[in-house]
Amino acid sequence: MTERGPGQAPDDSALYVFAVCDAPDPAAFGGLPGVAAGQPLSRLRFGPLTAIVQTVRAADFTDEVWQARMADRDELDRYARAHHDVVSAAAASCPTVPLPLATLYHGEDRARQALLDETERFRTALERTACHSEWGVKVYTADLPAPDPSASPPRAEAPAAGSRPAPGAGLAYLERKRGVQARRERRHEDALRLAETVETAFGTLSAAGRRLRLHTPELVEKGYTQVLNATFLVPDHRGAELQVLARTLRNTTGARIDVSGPWVPYSFVGEV
Repeated sequence: MTERGPGQAPDDSALYVFAVCDAPDPAAFGGLPGVAAGQPLSRLRFGPLTAIVQTVRAADFTDEVWQARMADRDELDRYARAHHDVVSAAAASCPTVPLPLATLYHGEDRARQALLDETERFRTALERTACHSEWGVKVYTADLPAPDPSASPPRAEAPAAGSRPAPGAGLAYLERKRGVQARRERRHEDALRLAETVETAFGTLSAAGRRLRLHTPELVEKGYTQVLNATFLVPDHRGAELQVLARTLRNTTGARIDVSGPWVPYSFVGEV
């Protein structure tokens, strides 16, 4: 891995920026292809910081080409994994601020100046996330059983001559309907309390936390409803405590609680 100097980018190329670091170890990137096979990763110094970059063909990242790539799940996954591999390698060697997928500049001078303009923001993010990792926490509750067919409304049949409708039949049906609605409302309130309880508990181990948008039902395992999708910035030395807390909460709440991590703290570096 080399350090770039001025004027090393051809006119038909662009500079892809993966991450900003303090002092990355060049050996950490050995064998990584980045997003452009055959082009080496390199370091771009700007002020006190270093960016991990790669020269790419500008034509491969036009708006039209990138939109087509975004629509191809396999191709997008390949690029996202390649980007994440470089960011993870950087984070394993020193504090790192990951940049969004497909962050490009036309020329090193433009890249260096744009990054210099954000130096203070980068430094703040590096200080905030140093020796911390991101952990995801998802909480699910089991769905209610399917409605009892006997709870369907009474059939409207013409009464026999000289007979009367069974007294209370319609009232009983309305009572069942009200009972179902009340159970749903209680379940919703219980879900809100459960989410708050879990979020608060994980917050005691974290430097910061964020609620994310709940997954759509299509992305959730059948038979479950997601009630919390959150991410937390956790000091590295407290990762084991977080796992213990998750087990304790599963036992005390009876909820399904999925924990993932540790990850590079993408969610806590701010917009760059």
